[in-house]
This record gives sequence, C-alpha cells and structure tokens, in this order.
Amino acid sequence: MASKTAVAAVDFTRIYSTLGLGKETIAALQAFRKRHGEAQRLHAQYASQPTTVDIEHYRSILKNKAIVDDAAKLLKEFKPVTYDVGAHVKAIEAFESTAVAKAKETVEKVDIELKDLQATLANIEDARPFEDLTVEEVGAAHPRITEAVENMMKKGKWTVPGYKEKFGDLSLA
Repeated sequence: MASKTAVAAVDFTRIYSTLGLGKETIAALQAFRKRHGEAQRLHAQYASQPTTVDIEHYRSILKNKAIVDDAAKLLKEFKPVTYDVGAHVKAIEAFESTAVAKAKETVEKVDIELKDLQATLANIEDARPFEDLTVEEVGAAHPRITEAVENMMKKGKWTVPGYKEKFGDLSLA
C-alpha cells in the first residue's frame, strides 16, 4: 500500500524538467513507467479472476462423467511450471546500473554548471558599477574595443557610426 502512495506522490514531470536529465534517461524512465503500469494492470486483472474450479458443478451438468473425472485428475496433478527469472533480474540490474551511471553523470554536469553559475553570480555581485570603470579597464577586459578605436583613429574617423542617429547631436555650433 505504501508503495502506491509513494508512486502517486512522485511528480515525474517535475523530475524530468528540474534534474536536467538526458533524453535517453527520460526515455528509459518513461518506458519503465509504461511497463510497470502495464504489469500492474495485468496483475489486477488476473487477481480479480476466480482461482478455483467447481468440479461438482461440471459433474451435474455434463452427462459424460469420465471426462469430468479425467479433468479432476489432471487438475489435482497439475504443477505450475517454474521459470528462471535470473535473466530478467540481470536485465533489470543492467538497466539499473546504466540508469544510475547516467544519473551520476547528470549530477556531475549539474554540479559543474551550478559552480559556474555561482562563480558568475559572485563575479556580478563583486563587480564595480559601470560608471566607476576606466577606459583602460574596459580596454583590458575587451581588447577588441581598443583595436577598433585604434583602427578608427588610423583611418581618421573621429565619430562612431550611428551615434548621432541614436543619441542626437550635442554640439553647440
């Protein structure tokens, strides 16, 4: 009973989206859930069927009592066939080991990404305001800006293209 409530309490869509699982892992989990649901449905279907045979009912209906006696004898001698489920267990263990390995890979990737995001957040929090930056610091951080400015100066361009259109002309002349 507790397993049914535990399964009902698990929000698989949230797990798929928040853990950043790979497509293969999600597909394997969904296939497993589908097989599990089908097995539960079949179990419930077969569990609801009666398991006893009323031989006396057949004796009263059928005229040929020898057939009923043979059926009763076969029913008493019947031994269910046992199956070796070791192969299935091995397949499940192999699936479990690959799922666990992929989950560990995902955890490692998420941890790395989380560390990167924490470093970026710390960098953003520790950064100085844009107004306090100097030209040298901006040039050191982005050398392409310095190269572009030097290139414009060599060509004699003293205005930035599109600046007047965007910000207007501030000259007093």
